[in-house]
Amino acid sequence: MIINLISGPRNISTALMYSFGQRNDTKVMDEPFYGYYLQETGIDHPGREETITSQDKDPESVIKRIEKLHDEFEIVFVKNMAHHHEVLDWNYLNDYKNVFLIRDPKQLIASFAQVIEQPTIMDIGLKHEAELFDFVSTNGKYPPITVDSNDILPDPELGLTQLCEQLGIQFEPSMLSWEKGPIPEDGAWAKYWYKNVHNSTGFSRQKTSERELPESCQPLYQEALPYYQKLASQISN
Repeated sequence: MIINLISGPRNISTALMYSFGQRNDTKVMDEPFYGYYLQETGIDHPGREETITSQDKDPESVIKRIEKLHDEFEIVFVKNMAHHHEVLDWNYLNDYKNVFLIRDPKQLIASFAQVIEQPTIMDIGLKHEAELFDFVSTNGKYPPITVDSNDILPDPELGLTQLCEQLGIQFEPSMLSWEKGPIPEDGAWAKYWYKNVHNSTGFSRQKTSERELPESCQPLYQEALPYYQKLASQISN
């Protein structure tokens, strides 16, 4: 099984990658199309040149690498950002089990603005997630799964158990914790973005989750909210 996590930034996507990385049957991959995205768009992110240099920039080659890993591991868990798909052919998604991870855009934008001062709708991923969800719903072999990080954080064991059930795999208690620090699969950009996860040993709500939304980001919040609401309406109860 190839699980493709599609998320916006400043969510618990890295924590989920660490969580699935604790399984004996799973190999995780960290944003394998990030370098290609930065190269093709010219966007300036922290660690841009390191990221581009460190990664394969041929999407077809990346996809073949994912499939090769699947020959070696029962489960491959690929952590992807929704906005990276801006430069990709989406058809590769059709054979994967796609999980759409969402977060209240007020929290997401307030957090992202600490790294990228004036984020846009293209940066935060929710619009892309909604579009990708529609594509997978129409073309994918498996129905897409939507998960809200705010449904996992209060009770990680319950949230992960429910997610595993939807994926058709057994929840493993090992998924609830990991050792502090980086993992070998981290991308070159980890030192800019993964501080909270590297300081953690499990899922936890950050104090910064309650930070105020900058006034300059209010229009972006209003633009993003309908996409969030659309995806949130697809969550299985």
